[in-house]
Amino acid sequence: MRPRTDFSKLLRVLLDGAVEFILVGGVAGILHGAARATYDVDVVYRRSPENMSRLVAALASYHPYLRGAPAGLPFSFDVQTLRQGLNFTLTTSLGDIDLLGDVAGGGRYGDLLAHSQSIPLLGTTCQCVTLDGLIRLKRAAGRPKDLEAIAELETLRSESGQ
Repeated sequence: MRPRTDFSKLLRVLLDGAVEFILVGGVAGILHGAARATYDVDVVYRRSPENMSRLVAALASYHPYLRGAPAGLPFSFDVQTLRQGLNFTLTTSLGDIDLLGDVAGGGRYGDLLAHSQSIPLLGTTCQCVTLDGLIRLKRAAGRPKDLEAIAELETLRSESGQ
């Protein structure tokens, strides 16, 4: 059984580690006012060597492992692994996190940065995809759960006057 995700602690670990990331997915929706449940943290991370080193260091003590992989499968979460891959769905002792080097409808960190905003979070600030950007990402993902979320996000957008 996967651990229940401690959203605050997981985000605090990334923020304290000076990891450059943009919140996307369910947590971003919640920060925009959505009421839908989410079970993981989704982030688009900058793929610079320095940031990948900070990301690995931040998560190292929380035992990141490929979510859904059989126990005992050799997996090393290090900079080389990040460099050779792009998107990782991981489980940690703090819960689940999706590390996205590239996200459908938004691209990489540098592409998505223009469609993000700085928001107050846990006593500091964090980059979060804008509501319009989140709707675009959900459309591009096209999964049933994403398409269902769009109606609520569009209602939030119209209520906020955006």
